[in-house]
Amino acid sequence: MVEQQLPSGFLWGNSTSSMQTEGATHEGGKGASVYDLRKAGPNNADWDVTIDEYHRYAEDYDLMRAMNMNCYRLQISWSRVCPDGDGEFNPEGIAFYHRLIDALIARNITPMVCLYHFDMPLTLAQKYNGFLSRHVVDAFVRFGKRMVDEFADKVPYWITFNEQNLYSTSYSRVYAGCLTGGESDQEIYTIAHHVMVAHAQVANYVHATTKAQIGGMLAYEECYAATANPRDNQFARQINEFMNRNLLDVYAHGHYSNQVMTYARNHHLDFDFTAADQRDFDQLKSDFIAFSYYRSGLIDASRVPVNTIPNRYVDYGSVHNSYTPYNEWEWNVDPLGFRDVLTRVYNEYGIPMFPIENGIGVREKNDGHEIQDDYRIDYHRQHIQAMKNAIFEDGVQVLGYLGWGLIDIPSSSGNVDKRYGMVYVNRTNRDVKNLKRIPKKSFNWFKRVIASNGANLS
Repeated sequence: MVEQQLPSGFLWGNSTSSMQTEGATHEGGKGASVYDLRKAGPNNADWDVTIDEYHRYAEDYDLMRAMNMNCYRLQISWSRVCPDGDGEFNPEGIAFYHRLIDALIARNITPMVCLYHFDMPLTLAQKYNGFLSRHVVDAFVRFGKRMVDEFADKVPYWITFNEQNLYSTSYSRVYAGCLTGGESDQEIYTIAHHVMVAHAQVANYVHATTKAQIGGMLAYEECYAATANPRDNQFARQINEFMNRNLLDVYAHGHYSNQVMTYARNHHLDFDFTAADQRDFDQLKSDFIAFSYYRSGLIDASRVPVNTIPNRYVDYGSVHNSYTPYNEWEWNVDPLGFRDVLTRVYNEYGIPMFPIENGIGVREKNDGHEIQDDYRIDYHRQHIQAMKNAIFEDGVQVLGYLGWGLIDIPSSSGNVDKRYGMVYVNRTNRDVKNLKRIPKKSFNWFKRVIASNGANLS
């Protein structure tokens, strides 16, 4: 059997965020973000150094090039280029990202930019309580437009918000930079709507002023019914409608889901939706649908209290799936769910798909020998094969495949011990050590996969 290569121009690469890679929180004129309030603990590092990409990006980009990567998604830190969030821009911060992007292009690595990855400038959090405020929407749009003006001639792919549907969850306030409140159903809906308005305005600006492409991004977790009980199936469908399709409908059609809007009216959820917002939505288009995929879930409706809003179903009703393996942090491995997301969303919306985060976190130690991370090879092999099945058997148009954190970085909670990388970074939560980069077994495997454009997964 001859293995199938993926389409010419397919993008292979790595995806990270600035607050998890850069460090240098007190250098280059950077302002504080809400992440700087988080101190180190037994299961997490602080954010002062992370993996010191601020000083070592050339070394890491050389490793990406050695792995044959041709795409890298980086984040521009809002507080590095605009320290107060809505004040003067910082020329030193902007120059830093010009150097990063130029260094990628010099290595034939296509840059993709994300504008926001949960690290709200601290001043905006303290003064306005993050995305609960319209002022912060305006400040973000100002920041986004300036970055588009600076970099769109070099950067062909853009996203505004990392995992935008997370702003529709019980943890919305954390991602939105709210230091108080933000926990009621109405506040969750307000935050989620403000974020969508900000996305629409920046996306419309990209299309009006550049040749770059931009799309929305979701954190997609395939959700199955836990049993044959029809109510479990109904809850699984509602989770997808409220958490995913509601945003996809805006990306693709310029309006929220009919079911979600009906629910909001029936439950008197006033979330600051104006006629001007709808005009922004009317102009919106998406060049691709980006998403992260790590795991799937099961929903048991019997565990969910009566009158719970669908956005909170998983808070109560998630149960273990005995048919899938799990890692130490109870994240399971389900490549069939990955294929289903690709195929179902493409079938419904007809917009090219772009998985830009995928990987597995495992606790690992460097003992002087090559780390034999066959579990990581197996995880990515299964998911790449599932993607190929979606492309060749289901007819899905897929732009690329970006793994998450393929050079070790702290997790979003700051845990360095939860490692996703194909390159080991020599540090722990408590000890920065020398930050030496050490390729794992998976490094050379992924190098061969990319060299064959996905044909060789052995």
